[in-house]
Amino acid sequence: MPDDSDSFRLRVVSEALRLFAEKGYEATTVDEIAEAAGISRRTFFRQFRAKEDVVFADHEILLAQAAEFLSAEHDDPWDAVCDAAMLVFERFSHWRDVARRRYAVVHAVPALRDREIVTVFRYERLFVEYLRDRLPGVSDLALVQFAALVTATHNYVLRRMVRDESAPTSQDLREVLSEVRATFRDGVPARPRTEDDVVVAVFARGTAPRRVAELIERRLNGDH
Repeated sequence: MPDDSDSFRLRVVSEALRLFAEKGYEATTVDEIAEAAGISRRTFFRQFRAKEDVVFADHEILLAQAAEFLSAEHDDPWDAVCDAAMLVFERFSHWRDVARRRYAVVHAVPALRDREIVTVFRYERLFVEYLRDRLPGVSDLALVQFAALVTATHNYVLRRMVRDESAPTSQDLREVLSEVRATFRDGVPARPRTEDDVVVAVFARGTAPRRVAELIERRLNGDH
């Protein structure tokens, strides 16, 4: 749950997005946002560097919360990244009205769309840096692939929720992230099954079971 400082920032964000939706982003001034939120212009600038920062202030809160979550001890770093993505999604579920207003505003202002791309990448970078620290022996490419896949999956489900397309839930995201996790075995993306993965064995009648098992094991291991 957000602390008092976060609650304050979210209130300002909500008022700003309401004004952006009503008047347009460019036409809304900082003074109007401050007045709607019941704060002074000086207080506004103590919390936000610019009008643009208000639009993404909830992301700043969630990035900090995800980083705090990952800083704790976790048995499985891969699962921890999925759980961090779940945390972000569940917070946005509680702030759905804010997320919907921002979606409408951002998609009407090209400069904000560019800022959103950068903001989304920060989650991916957070996940990659965490995995690099916890799994130094794993291929860097695998870490980047996994973080990108988790982030893209989360963002896809979140956009559907914001657009209210069949209203996906946290459980829906958890299920698809479980599928993502299953594609990585010991840090290596599972490769698709090919004809080489199928073994057909023919043995003479009466071959000892131990000999059958030995030959099959050798073939599965790639020995000839």
